[in-house]
Amino acid sequence: CDAVVVTGAGKMFVAGADIREFNMTRPDDVPEFHDLMKIIEDGSKPIVAAVNGIAFGGGLELAMGCHYRIIAPGALVGQPEVKLGIIPGAGGTQRLPRLAGVETALDIIVGGDPVKADKAVELGIADELAGEDLLAHAVAYALERVADGPRPTGGITSRLGTANPEYFEEYRRKIAARTRGQDAPLECINAVEVAATKPFEEGLAHERDVFVRLRDGNKSKAMRHMFFAEREVAKVPGINKQTPVQKIEKAAVIGSGTMGGGIAMNFANAGIPVTLVDVSDEALAAGLGKVRKNYAGSVSRGRFTQDKMNERMALISTTTAYADLADADIVIEAVFEDMDLKKKIFGELDTACKPETILASNTSSLDINEIGAATERPDKVCGAHFFSPANVMKLMENVRTGAASDETVATLMNLSKTLGKTGVLVGVGDGFVGNRMLHVAARIAEFMVEEGALPWQVDQVIYDFGFPMGPFAMNDLAGIDVRYSIRQEQLKLYGDRRQSVILDRVYETGRYGQKSNGGWYTYEDGSRAGTPEPAIEELIVKTSAELGFQRRPFSPEEILERYVYALINTGAKVLEEGLALRASDIDVIWHYGYGFPRYQGGPMFYADLVGLDKIYDKVSEFQDDYGDWMKPSDLLKSLADEGKGFADYVVSA
Repeated sequence: CDAVVVTGAGKMFVAGADIREFNMTRPDDVPEFHDLMKIIEDGSKPIVAAVNGIAFGGGLELAMGCHYRIIAPGALVGQPEVKLGIIPGAGGTQRLPRLAGVETALDIIVGGDPVKADKAVELGIADELAGEDLLAHAVAYALERVADGPRPTGGITSRLGTANPEYFEEYRRKIAARTRGQDAPLECINAVEVAATKPFEEGLAHERDVFVRLRDGNKSKAMRHMFFAEREVAKVPGINKQTPVQKIEKAAVIGSGTMGGGIAMNFANAGIPVTLVDVSDEALAAGLGKVRKNYAGSVSRGRFTQDKMNERMALISTTTAYADLADADIVIEAVFEDMDLKKKIFGELDTACKPETILASNTSSLDINEIGAATERPDKVCGAHFFSPANVMKLMENVRTGAASDETVATLMNLSKTLGKTGVLVGVGDGFVGNRMLHVAARIAEFMVEEGALPWQVDQVIYDFGFPMGPFAMNDLAGIDVRYSIRQEQLKLYGDRRQSVILDRVYETGRYGQKSNGGWYTYEDGSRAGTPEPAIEELIVKTSAELGFQRRPFSPEEILERYVYALINTGAKVLEEGLALRASDIDVIWHYGYGFPRYQGGPMFYADLVGLDKIYDKVSEFQDDYGDWMKPSDLLKSLADEGKGFADYVVSA
């Protein structure tokens, strides 16, 4: 044997480590990947990696441990570990800079995104792009290298360049905002800096120690939980590959406002013709103008070309007549939250559309069972709750009504994927899953303000926890008038509970949020960055006095517990009522719909980390202040009593 070729047995080279094993590995029982790589690298004959498919994580590290690399045209390589809250653990942070240079290695390792085969050759990660026969190419290349002998990657220093501490500091500053709260991105940078400044063996030891520390930390556990949770949401009891799925080749959206236009963009982006419907040509012109403006913004930012924009705009047509929707495969209603109006629309669509057409409502809180009862096809009625802005937000709450058929559910879940969304199946109930939890936590935040906290104090705590914004800043963004309207509707359900007054007082001043340049905060010259408003603080103090509260200080810890535990307790009630299939589905909803930080794992995962016994005790304590809003969930109590977590709870199919 003069040389060795290493390749994958199937369609992949090596996809990487089995992530589930991370949870079963003890700190003192780490697989000795470095020893394996050293055996390969120290081999006395040339070893060539024939990268035949995906080579992610440990797969790319194995390829880089070989002396040479030939890559198939359709292959992909990458170091995605940062997306799991860890750094590469088998030499990736030390070998990649030696092959591709420090700057490229940082971009690949910190970004975590895949690299195509031709780019891998261009960057120096692979030596050659294979022809039609990868293995034959690799064998020929290996034989050509016999005279040269092995080329250990660890010994290559020519691409490391001159170490520049200022460059690494600038890179840290560059990624700080988009990786706020995460540990792995900064540790990736540190490890690459070690590669550029320390001996190879010292770099490997540093990488191993950091990998183990991050792997065993809560942030990586949370991100690994989210990785699997995202894949679990597609699994629906009773729905399988044999369940019929309707083809969606034509769509329609009722309402051409911000939400309706955003939904239409999703269909156009997926190459599906879509018709926007509104009451007048003027309304349609305005709606189409907003869509065009959104697309033009993407073109100006270089996200796609003018030709691509023109193609997408050509897929969007308009009409004021339901009769034009006769051949639509799905119609999504996106008008304002008025039950009578929605029932009227669905009744008319039922008459206008073919019998197979799925009729979906984008309502965020209304009873879709009642809406479906206005039709002769309740089995074809469902909820398709997009989150605003609909063309950006990745989440879809797919609402299964009591009468919806398996085919309707399967079609809706499949449509989510077609539109590039993460679809989560939920049941019918006030606010479904996400908004049901939000409305309770938002009330608790308002109660805290009435009792002594200030909006910006609450927002800062929630922001520091990892949310993109706190509840009051989010209220200003969505519109105080919108929340006020929802609250008025909820009085029918919760009128016997304690009601927060402060939101009403702010609404009465005419401050509706960013749209009016002032809400809880003031927004100067149309800025999206709010500043605390002294007049609002005066109004808060006055309202507290009217309600008989002696204002008191709230610590950051107390604010966080009251807000997040409200989410958790309400999430437990959602599970009790069968509105979500599993606790991890709630975590996905809260990450993609509301910005719950990925490195905290979602509210239900976070609860398991804290301990349900502690949360139950605190929620019971908070019930004294907030009554039924914080009445402990029976499920929370039973799991706490049994010493279990939400991960142990399986909702009956």
